Amino acid sequence: MAGSNGLHTLGRRYAHITGWGKALPDRIVTNQELEQIVDTSDEWIRTRSGIHQRYIAVDPRENAVTLGTRAAMAALDVADFPVSKLDLLICSTSSPAHLFPSTGSLIQDALGATRAGAFDLSAACSGFVYAISLANAMIVSGQVESVLVIGTEVLSRLIDWSDRNTCVLFGDGAGAVLLQASPVPGGVLSTVLGSDGSGGDLLSVPAGGTSMPTTLETVAAGQHFIKMDGKAVFRFATRIMVEATREALDKASMSIADVNLVIPHQANERIIRSSMKQLDLPDDKVFINLYNYGNTSTASIPIALCEAIEQGRLHSNDNLIMVGFGAGLTWAATAIKWAVPGAREVPRWRVSQRQASYSLARVRSRLLRYSRQVENSLTSEEGDVLGEVLAQRIEGWRKTRDE
Repeated sequence: MAGSNGLHTLGRRYAHITGWGKALPDRIVTNQELEQIVDTSDEWIRTRSGIHQRYIAVDPRENAVTLGTRAAMAALDVADFPVSKLDLLICSTSSPAHLFPSTGSLIQDALGATRAGAFDLSAACSGFVYAISLANAMIVSGQVESVLVIGTEVLSRLIDWSDRNTCVLFGDGAGAVLLQASPVPGGVLSTVLGSDGSGGDLLSVPAGGTSMPTTLETVAAGQHFIKMDGKAVFRFATRIMVEATREALDKASMSIADVNLVIPHQANERIIRSSMKQLDLPDDKVFINLYNYGNTSTASIPIALCEAIEQGRLHSNDNLIMVGFGAGLTWAATAIKWAVPGAREVPRWRVSQRQASYSLARVRSRLLRYSRQVENSLTSEEGDVLGEVLAQRIEGWRKTRDE
């Protein structure tokens, strides 16, 4: 991969992050509130995790799709990028709205990204960086020009709120980035992906899949909640975060001294500080925001990225490391040469135009659903005619939106 020296071959493509956004539920749950429902204390939670509060989706209409859609819209706004030109959408989540259809497909529909492929990626808390790696490969190989990567979670609905070892740790939220092809050296310089399935039982939701289908017994036994061996995960995380970071730097021909900022998975302050100490990284080169969000799994890194940008912690030509670990067991890291100085001022009319396109996407989706219902009641000939008329109408709307 290209290193910090910027050498590249003629005609090479690079994947740059050009847009970013986050979305959170409205409800904040503090440690003090948790003291009222489970045997814990604010001091206990802060001492063991560093977490002060977390966002929880209490509105039943809020889910991985709605949060992911809002984060995606924010990222497209920052990049000033028309959704009609999006080639691919990768959604990383451990709390999908459904087993299928994919959460990614439902977000794609909500955005009106009609020419984009979409799918879900499951690698738990490492998933966002896994998705960055895949997006980079698709862009560098020339298969696509743009990829929207989303990390979205509503883990509060997989939590046993009587289990103080897990309910105090997790929160809900979503983050997204847009990656675009560019001939300018930089962007994603290297990626590292890893997995050790022998540790799969250390962090899991046992029931709900095909090995343990949902029954009255699995529900009664609480097998649909997150189960975690905290000590084993802690030992694994503090080791693998260091190894993955070093490997990503190696592949990018960089050293620790070249790093301007590390954004680690926001699971536990003690894990982060222990790992970064082993790497000899000072506090001012490590971004931590879990105090206010808890562990939002695959959404934690993109949410932290957005905050780092808002706080002026990232500058053009900075070397950024994003590194995570999670259930699977999985781990992932990426080295990035940051190229965008900050959020650009986007003309208000273009923001309004994008908002109008999202409204049109909702109308389009409802129309297509209704047309399928109508088609089921028609003869094949009548259905063909109706389908052709609708296709022409939708194509006309799409051209109007693109203009």
